[in-house]
Amino acid sequence: MSSEGPPLRSHPSSELDYYDIDDILATQGRIPCKLEAQVYNLGFLDPSSEGSDLQAGSKLELPFWLAKELCNRRRKIVSVDIPKAYKDGYREIFKADASVVDLHRLGPYFYEFGTKLLLFDFEENSQMASSMQETFMKRFRKIMDSSQNAANEDTSLLTNKLEHIERQVFTAGRKGVKEFLQWEAGRTSKLTTSENVVNHKKRKRSMIE
Repeated sequence: MSSEGPPLRSHPSSELDYYDIDDILATQGRIPCKLEAQVYNLGFLDPSSEGSDLQAGSKLELPFWLAKELCNRRRKIVSVDIPKAYKDGYREIFKADASVVDLHRLGPYFYEFGTKLLLFDFEENSQMASSMQETFMKRFRKIMDSSQNAANEDTSLLTNKLEHIERQVFTAGRKGVKEFLQWEAGRTSKLTTSENVVNHKKRKRSMIE
């Protein structure tokens, strides 16, 4: 990829949702950036900086929301690069066996943050999008199987490795099983009660006859 880095695409979904806490947290994901111009009085942002200013060419990681404002077609103060977890090396790992990856460690909002990265014109955007889709699909079945078959078990070893959306899927699956079992128990109880009533009426009728 070019060292210049891509500008931000004009896209309505690039706007932050200030009323969605998950969207806010997702935009905290950090992006490798390189300064294209000197920036004054912000040397504290780079631990390796010896002065009060950031020099052109300095490399540092910035949260998405800030990189988004500093990298656009009107003013390109920084160029951006793809975070390591979305590069080819990790995409190959996901392709080999996505189900064993600790996705929460790579990013608690892996999919949401990754979707936001697609707002930049990276040359690898299509590969990134396909990788995220395939990764989710491969992990989805295991997540649902675990949520359906572990009603009374400790699932922390699994859920600790899930990112935000995956945890929602797991919780929804587990809730669905619980509600079904409750419905089934209530249905069985009603059927038993109904059978008892019928048997009682039969006995009463035979006594009268």
